[in-house]
Amino acid sequence: MSAKPEHYDVIRKPVITEKATLASEHGAVVFEVAIDANKPAIKEAVEELFGVKVKAVNTTITKGKQKRFRGIRGRRADVKKAYVTLEEGNTIDVTTGL
Repeated sequence: MSAKPEHYDVIRKPVITEKATLASEHGAVVFEVAIDANKPAIKEAVEELFGVKVKAVNTTITKGKQKRFRGIRGRRADVKKAYVTLEEGNTIDVTTGL
């Protein structure tokens, strides 16, 4: 089982927030993923990269906000997050990296 380069395109980075920390207490890990990634691709990528068994994948898309910088209006990019629930006994330490 070797990680394919496509898996690194699917999983962008782990999300480390207060809400993500609460989710980790229930066996879930939160990742920022590619906007066009689907649930089976996310599941496969996490299982290959981290060597764990995935129970479920839930996704959410946060729309980008309108922001101003020096009077010029801009828009933040849309962000897709995946809440990956792991099987019992599996853990991922997101602080160590890949």
